[in-house]
Amino acid sequence: MGVQNALVDLPAMRTNPKFIFFTDFDGTITLQDSNDYMTDNIGYGGELRRKGNADTLNGVKQFRDSFREMMDSITTPYDECIKFLVDNIKLDPYFKEFYEWSLANNIPVVVLSGGMEPIIKAILQNLIGPDADKMEIIGNFVGPRPGKSINEQGGWEIVFKHPESGFGHDKSVTLRQYSSLPADVRPTMFYAGDGVSDLSAARETDLLFAKKGHDLITYCARENVPFTVFEDWSSILQKCKEITAGKTTVQEAAREGFEAYKSGAAGVKAA
Repeated sequence: MGVQNALVDLPAMRTNPKFIFFTDFDGTITLQDSNDYMTDNIGYGGELRRKGNADTLNGVKQFRDSFREMMDSITTPYDECIKFLVDNIKLDPYFKEFYEWSLANNIPVVVLSGGMEPIIKAILQNLIGPDADKMEIIGNFVGPRPGKSINEQGGWEIVFKHPESGFGHDKSVTLRQYSSLPADVRPTMFYAGDGVSDLSAARETDLLFAKKGHDLITYCARENVPFTVFEDWSSILQKCKEITAGKTTVQEAAREGFEAYKSGAAGVKAA
């Protein structure tokens, strides 16, 4: 993909950035996973949801199928689901500071989510305000069930961005569009995530931030995918400032992450 085509086809390249931050949404930018929160409270409950996540992590079930089962268990009208989440989902206390820094330093933030775009946009508008519109959101969609409206009982279903993929939304597709750019324009790519919806993205970035104590670390350690650990966005902000200032490299940060995992500081037991 040439420079001119990149400017047209990849919105985050329009300002010719040297760095781009890609991130998961649920449980990464936010303190709670909105889909888990719906499933646990107005769907089939936490026990079945946790089993589905474990089945995905262990290769028993594809994420797309597990996630569809979760969403199918929720029959509350869609507009009520959005209100329920806007009223309850909280932002990581340091994300807004990170986002303000990224805007000031020409580091676009692109949300790659296994969730649904309308929910993400509504939550971000509530938590961040007008600047949320400057963030590109790429996720799944929602559609009406046959003969119904999405805003009636049992009326909506998830519509996957990549229904042919076992991920439903294969985040690697977007990441590879950027990683395949010519070396003289290709930005350094960061990614932050926490769980099973991030498995397709784990290998496709220059530096992966994996949330302490969560499933993504287990996967990365098992599959030898380099990563660095974060607890909240204050540690992401600090590390990004160091890298963009040339004080450390993505390779050094990833090495530190694996050492943290081996020492038990990543919040999961080292194998």
